[in-house]
Amino acid sequence: MAASTRSQVISLYRTMLRESSKFPSYNYRTYAIRRVRDAFRANRKVEDPKAVARLMEEGRQAVSLIQRQVSIGKMYETQKIVVE
Repeated sequence: MAASTRSQVISLYRTMLRESSKFPSYNYRTYAIRRVRDAFRANRKVEDPKAVARLMEEGRQAVSLIQRQVSIGKMYETQKIVVE
């Protein structure tokens, strides 16, 4: 993997983690972060430039999906009720 591609992959990884950490719900937030880490860990050994480009495009689409889901989650955020 070329140095510029490596930096792009790392940048995408950090962006996905940053966006995933914005989920208001703890369960969604931890699930999204775990899925991002697992996906990048699973594709760590990919060397084929075409496969890397395809995975990068899928990652960019996933970032936009995460951003949409975070905004929807914030619109419908519920108030926490404490009953004693």
